[in-house]
Amino acid sequence: MDFLKIFLRALAFLPAALHGTEAMLGQGGGEHKKKAALEIVGAAINITDAVTSKQIVDADRFTAGLSAIVDGVVECLNASVWAKG
Repeated sequence: MDFLKIFLRALAFLPAALHGTEAMLGQGGGEHKKKAALEIVGAAINITDAVTSKQIVDADRFTAGLSAIVDGVVECLNASVWAKG
């Protein structure tokens, strides 16, 4: 699987992962939920396979990038009507 497919799959899966994590963990701490969401997304895109097949050459930087994207998606969701429901 090429990198772009891996990256787009991660992006597409983020809102569902965040919503599911919020539902499971409730109103608790954000860092705990963020870590859980990153683990879910990592498993969903098979990040281990991507690293071993050299599609992702720096897993730590990839995860840090996903973490920044998670922060942005959470900001967008919290600023939207979604947060009011």
